[in-house]
Amino acid sequence: MATSERSALLTYRLCGGSGEEERGRERGRAAAAATAAPRKLPTFLGVVVPTLLSMFSVVLFLRLGFVVGHAGLYEALAMFAVAYFIIGMTVLSVCAIATNGALDAGGAYYMISRALGPEFGGSIGIMFFLANVCGSALYVLGLVEAVVDSFGIPTGQKVGTGVHVLPQSYWYELLYGTVLLALCLIVCLVGASIYAKATFLIFLIVAGVLGTILVSFFATQPIRVPIHLPSLNGSKIENGSFTGFSLATLRSNLGGGYGVDYTTGQKMSFSSVFAVMFNGCTGIMAGSNMSGDLKRPSYSIPRGTISAVLFTYLVYNLLAFLMCATCNRILLQKDYGFLRDISIFPPLVTVGIYAATLSAAMSNLIGASRILYALARDDLFGRALALAKKTSASGNPVMAVILSWLVVQLVLFSGKLNTIAGVVTTFFLLVYATVNLACLALEWASAPNFRPTFRYFTWHTCLLGIAGCCVMMFLISPVSASASLGFLLLLLLALHYLSPSSTWGYISQALIFHQVRKYLLMLDVRKDHVKFWRPQMLLMVQNPRGSARLIDFVNDLKKSGLYILGHVELQDLDMLPSDPLQPQQDSWLSLVDKLNVKAFVSLTLAPSVRHGVRQLLFTSGLGGMRPNTLVLGFYDDAAPQDGLAQHPAFTSTREDVPLAFPPLRAPDDPKLLSAREYVGIVADALKMLRNVLLARQLESLDKAWELRRAASSPPAIHVWPVNLLRPDSARYADTCSLFLLQMACVLNMARAWRRARLRLFLCVEAGAMPHAQEEKLRQLLKDLRIQAQIQLVPWDAVTCLHWQTRRGPPGGPVPTRAMEEEKEEGAVNFPANATQVSDEYVCAANKLVLEQSPTPAVRFLYLPRPPADTSLYPLYLHQLELLTRGLGPTVLVHGVSAVTSTQL
Repeated sequence: MATSERSALLTYRLCGGSGEEERGRERGRAAAAATAAPRKLPTFLGVVVPTLLSMFSVVLFLRLGFVVGHAGLYEALAMFAVAYFIIGMTVLSVCAIATNGALDAGGAYYMISRALGPEFGGSIGIMFFLANVCGSALYVLGLVEAVVDSFGIPTGQKVGTGVHVLPQSYWYELLYGTVLLALCLIVCLVGASIYAKATFLIFLIVAGVLGTILVSFFATQPIRVPIHLPSLNGSKIENGSFTGFSLATLRSNLGGGYGVDYTTGQKMSFSSVFAVMFNGCTGIMAGSNMSGDLKRPSYSIPRGTISAVLFTYLVYNLLAFLMCATCNRILLQKDYGFLRDISIFPPLVTVGIYAATLSAAMSNLIGASRILYALARDDLFGRALALAKKTSASGNPVMAVILSWLVVQLVLFSGKLNTIAGVVTTFFLLVYATVNLACLALEWASAPNFRPTFRYFTWHTCLLGIAGCCVMMFLISPVSASASLGFLLLLLLALHYLSPSSTWGYISQALIFHQVRKYLLMLDVRKDHVKFWRPQMLLMVQNPRGSARLIDFVNDLKKSGLYILGHVELQDLDMLPSDPLQPQQDSWLSLVDKLNVKAFVSLTLAPSVRHGVRQLLFTSGLGGMRPNTLVLGFYDDAAPQDGLAQHPAFTSTREDVPLAFPPLRAPDDPKLLSAREYVGIVADALKMLRNVLLARQLESLDKAWELRRAASSPPAIHVWPVNLLRPDSARYADTCSLFLLQMACVLNMARAWRRARLRLFLCVEAGAMPHAQEEKLRQLLKDLRIQAQIQLVPWDAVTCLHWQTRRGPPGGPVPTRAMEEEKEEGAVNFPANATQVSDEYVCAANKLVLEQSPTPAVRFLYLPRPPADTSLYPLYLHQLELLTRGLGPTVLVHGVSAVTSTQL
C-alpha cells in the first residue's frame, strides 16, 4: 500500500503531462526521491503528535487565561467556535485533497501547487513558509517569556535571589531566544526521525502536565497569588485569587472585560484577543507539512488531523470553563503563568510549558524547511532558492533548515509574542483560505480524476471556509491583511511572467473548459441576429513560414470573433503507422503564442487540399462558434518568402520554433493544388454559405512601418465596393458590397488601424447623376455609422472597352443597358460568353485602381462569384490576377451574409 501510494503513476495530474519523456523524468525523480529518503512515520507519530503539540503550545499554557480573562466565558467560547469552524472547513478541504492522490514533501504547498498551478502554489508556498517562520519565532518568544517568568530577576531588582538569576532586557531576551532556537536547529538538522522521537517524548510530558492541571482545579485549595507588574516606579504587586469552584467567580467571568495587556501596554479588543487565541488553532498543518516523511500520507493526514482537532477543541472548551469557575479576572489577565501557581506540582507545569512551546517551535521550523525545500526543488524561483535543494545523505534538507533558521532569527528581533501574533494569524488564515480555494476549484471543475476517498466535504464547506478566513483576516488586522494580499498579488504576477511552465496541470484550464462548455451550450444559433454578427475566420495556411504577416492581418480582421488557422496535410492515414499531425500540434501552438494572435489551430489529413478545406469548413468550431468566413492566400506564380526568418518574434529569441516547419516551396517546384482546384475551393465555400476573402501580397504589408508613418500621415484603406469584372451590374448596396464595406470598417476599428482613413471609391459614368449617387451612398454610410471619405471616379474610358467587346448571339441584338437589367432580373438568358470581359478591359480596370493616390496600405476589392462552368475556372483566376496585379496588399471579398444593421 505504501509503495503504490508513492508511485508517480498515481500522482494526480489534472491536465496531464506534456509527453512521455517528461513523464519518464517525473517518475525518475520520484523514484530517486523515494530511494534517497524513505518514508518512516506512522499516523500517530507523524500527524497526531505534531498537530497536538502545535495546537497545545503557547495558547494552552500561557495565553488561555489571557483569552478567557479579557473576553469572558461567553465570548471565549464564541471565539473557539468561530476559530474551529474556520479550521474545520479547512481540515475538510485538506483531507479531500490529501486523499486524491500521492502526496510529496511540502504539505499545503504541494497540495495547492498541484491543484491551482505554479503561480498560486509558489506564492502561497512563500506565504506559508513565512507563516511557519513567524510561528516558530512566536513559540520561541513564548518560551523565552516562560523562562524569564520562572527564572528572571524581578522588575526593579538589580540582583536576583534563589532561582531568579536571569537578567531581563530586550537584548538578554533576544539572547535567550537565539540559544533556544539553536537547540531547535540541532534537532531539525538531525532529521525527521529524531524529531518524531523528540516530539513523542514531549507529547508524553505535555499529556502528563495536562492531566496534572485538570486535577489541580479540583485538588488545589483557594489561594491568593501575588503578581509583580511593571510600573513607572519600578514594579507593583497585585493579588489574584484562585477561589476554587465558585458560582460568584463564574458569574463575574461570563461577560467580557477587556483591559490592557501588561506586556505591551496596549488596550485589548475582541479582534486582538482572537488573533492571539487563533495561534492555538494554526497547528492543523503540522501533520501535512510532514507529508514527505509519512508512510501513507493520504491515509494518515485525514485521520490524524481530524482526531487532533476534535481533541484540542474539547480540551480548550473544558479548560476555559474550569478557569472561569475558579480564577478571578485579575489572575487571568495579569498572570500569564498562573497555571504553575495553582498546580499541585508546579515544576511539572513549568516543564510542560517549556516542552510544548519548544516542540511547537521545532514543528514550525521543520515545517518551514520542508516547504522551502519543496519550493526549491520545483525551481519556481530559479537560482534564488538553489541553495535550499541540498540534502544530507539521508535525504534531510539541511540547507533549507539552515535558511529557515536564519529567517526565524531575524523575526526574533520583534521582541514580544503579542506583537507578531496578528501577523502570524493573518498569514495562516490566508493559507487556509487558499487551501479551501484549491478544493473548491477542483470540485467546481468537475474533473473526472478528482475523486478523493474522503467524501465529507462539499463546495459549500469550501466556500464557507474561504469566507470565514477572509472575514476574520480583516477583523483581526486590516493593515496586515491588506499588506499580505498585496504581497500575494505581487508574487502571483512575478511567478506568472517569470516562472517556467510546469507539468502539474493547471486548475484554471479545467475551470475554463467547464465554463466554456456550459456557455457554448447556451450559445443558440437560432437566436443569431445581424446586429451582433462578427467575423469568424478560417485562414488556410500551407506553410507558416510564408504567411506570418497574413496571419497577423487576419487577426486584426476578426473583431473578437473566432479565428482558426487551418492546415491540410496531404497523406493517407491508412498508409501510416500513426497520426502525423500530433507531433506538429505543439509547433503550431507555439507559432500562435509567438505571433501573439488569438487563434485556434485545426489540422487535418486529406487526399487533396480541396477535400481538406471542405472537412475543416464542415467540422471546425463547435456549437454557435463556427467559421463563417474562409480566407485564402492568392494563387499566383510569386515565389514564397520566409516571413518568420525576419519576424521580430523569432529573431529576438533563441527558441527554434520555426525549424519545426518544413522549408518553403522552391519557385520551380510543383504546387500542391491546381488553379481549377483553387477556384473550386472558393466555389465550395460559397455553396456552403461561407464568405470568402482572397488575400494577395499581404506578406508585403509592413504594419509596423505603416504604424510609424501614421504619426505624420495616416495610412489609407481603399475600398472598391463595385464588381469591376461585371460593370454592367455594378451596385453599391447588394449583400456582397455591404459585406466588403463591413470588413474594411472592421479593420479600421482594430487598435493598430484606428488612425487609418477609409476611402470609398464611387465609379460614375457621364450622365448618370453622380452627385445623386454620391448623396445616396453618403446617406448609406451615415445609416451604417461608418466614417469614410467618398471619392468619385469617372470610368467611362474603362466601361467603353467592355461595351465595345460585348456582342450578342449571331443574328441577335446587341445587348443594351436595359436588356442587362432585365437579365439581372432573370428575364433574358444570354449565353455564357456574353457575360465575359476581355483582358483589355480588366487591365484598364487594374490601371484605374492603381492610379488612385495616395498609395494605400491595403485595398479591398469586390470578388465576383466563380462561373458555374468549371471549364472557365482558369480564365476566372487569370482575370482576378490581372485585376490585382501590382496593386500591393489587396483583399478580394465576396460576402453571402447580411452583416450590416441600422437598428438599435
